[in-house]
Amino acid sequence: MKNIYFDNAATTKLDEEVLQEMVPYLKDNYGNASSIYKLGRESKKAVEDSREKIAKVLNCKPNEIYFTAGGSESDNTAIKGIARANKLKGNHIITSRIEHPAVLETCKFLEKEGFEVTYISVDEKGIINLEELKKSIKDTTVLITIMFANNEIGTIQPIEEIGKIAKENNIYFHTDAVQAVGSLKIDVQKLNIDSLSLSGHKFYGPKGIGALYIKSGIKFEKFVDGGHQERNKRAGTENVAGIVGIGKAIELAYNNLDEHNKKIKELRDYYVEQVRLKIPYIKVNGDIEKRLPGNSNISFRFIEGEGLLLNLDLKEICASSGSACTSGSLDPSHVLLAIGLPHEIAHGSLRITIGKYNTKEEIDYLLENLVEIVGRLRDMSPLYEKFLEEENR
Repeated sequence: MKNIYFDNAATTKLDEEVLQEMVPYLKDNYGNASSIYKLGRESKKAVEDSREKIAKVLNCKPNEIYFTAGGSESDNTAIKGIARANKLKGNHIITSRIEHPAVLETCKFLEKEGFEVTYISVDEKGIINLEELKKSIKDTTVLITIMFANNEIGTIQPIEEIGKIAKENNIYFHTDAVQAVGSLKIDVQKLNIDSLSLSGHKFYGPKGIGALYIKSGIKFEKFVDGGHQERNKRAGTENVAGIVGIGKAIELAYNNLDEHNKKIKELRDYYVEQVRLKIPYIKVNGDIEKRLPGNSNISFRFIEGEGLLLNLDLKEICASSGSACTSGSLDPSHVLLAIGLPHEIAHGSLRITIGKYNTKEEIDYLLENLVEIVGRLRDMSPLYEKFLEEENR
């Protein structure tokens, strides 16, 4: 087998139907969407059609959708924009310890501007404590930002309950839903979500295009100065082909959502079951039920995750030890540490994220190599040797 891809949380393969939808806007329909002549008007219509497709999925108004370059920009725009524009209301923000760096680093940046940030903890499954959230609220709390589903361990947060708490306390609620959109049904009105971030390349759309939902009536600062695009909130010529692509991708994802989820969940469950049967001394991280359908995060004791990944790569298997945005760091995952794993176990984690193009044959190929690689790496580990000696006493 060649190039077996199990890192769909990092990015996904562009769907062929999405590509074909984009091609005309990369070639013949190249007009600037801000131009008033026919070629520009055609591009403008394509942009607005995609805006409507995203709004339909989220159950919001099209004019509440703003196009961005991706999830990180959407998170930055929402958190900084809402916090700064509503500073007279309060300067306190609540988030969690397991957020994506796009949220955590944004909050740290705002602390330098005088904002106060509370980082609430999670339990051993990666779910926030709602009572701790309630107790963290102050008269000055202006924003709660909690991710919909975690990018590393797949845990889905109690978003409806968080939205209710925020609404009852007159606090804005933003959620980083980059991992959730395309996998979960999301109704921003029912869930009392005021702002939501998403990114096209997580659900078989193109890279470099994302979207941000912000409820009508909520003040937020513009993020890019210049022209008047995106209702004077984000200057710059519209990425029409990308916008067309994200619209088609989200449409395809939700037309086949249940069927898609059923397939990848069955593959994921089969993989986890086989790992448990074939490899001892492991720990499955995250909630077993309240998690994204294609996500598996397992810690293998007595080995380093980096060594595991490099050996899998030699077999042309693509996997991850956590977020792609922190892959250059030698530190263990902040998410795994937050759920209580000691450093030595957190270092040995492997994240497998299954997508719609994966097959059972690929899972079996992964399992075959995983058993061999874990065994070989453990045989070279003095910690494992010491553990076995103590076990056999």
